[in-house]
Amino acid sequence: MTYVQRARERGVETLTLDSPANRNALSAGLVGELAAALEDCGRDPGVRAVLLTHTGTAFCAGADLKAPPDPADLVALLRALVELPKPVVARVTGHVRAGGLGLLGACDIAMGGPDSSYAFTESRLGLAPAVISMPLLPRMDPRAAGRYYLTGERFGAAEAVRAGLLTEAAEDVDAALAPVLDGLRRASPQGLAASKALVTATVVETFDRWTQELSARSAALFASDEAREGVTAFLERRDPVWVW
Repeated sequence: MTYVQRARERGVETLTLDSPANRNALSAGLVGELAAALEDCGRDPGVRAVLLTHTGTAFCAGADLKAPPDPADLVALLRALVELPKPVVARVTGHVRAGGLGLLGACDIAMGGPDSSYAFTESRLGLAPAVISMPLLPRMDPRAAGRYYLTGERFGAAEAVRAGLLTEAAEDVDAALAPVLDGLRRASPQGLAASKALVTATVVETFDRWTQELSARSAALFASDEAREGVTAFLERRDPVWVW
């Protein structure tokens, strides 16, 4: 099975998350394919930039709760997005949940459409956005992170811009992307790599400092009794026992 479709137009490699059975959730298969595609893009001089998008109504539903990826593999994928010496642009026209927001935070530029929505659902499952905090917290408004990490509320594209998750909210995402992609095509490979290194330096430092601790914390949470109840309740479409 192929989880990531690939196409290229004038130096922009489009990687399309295409796992409709689980709403593009972060399964081991999808994480592995996306990581391999990014590695290819990094080596290929014919790729100037990467456009990350999706099929269906979900950009990414978060971790595949039936078979979540190894935290180390997810960390490696997020870091690969941040450290790729070519800009990565997210095109979002659907829902983004939990771990999917980590993908979004690791991209350099992110555009969201009017039907897109966002939520950190981890706290409702007995979990926390541990690993994905590394690309997210250096870029998010602290008050917004505090609210949405804790409550799990759903919010739209305009609020995602204010929170620091999106670069722009647009009625027509492709029209909004056109000048961005044109600008990237006009930039030199060296100029792009050096400029990206400047704006991602703090994020890379966060990975250096917190990877081991947050990976361990994520694994411990997934193995806990509360998380087992939260995930089981989610899969059974009922409230977990702690809901009042």
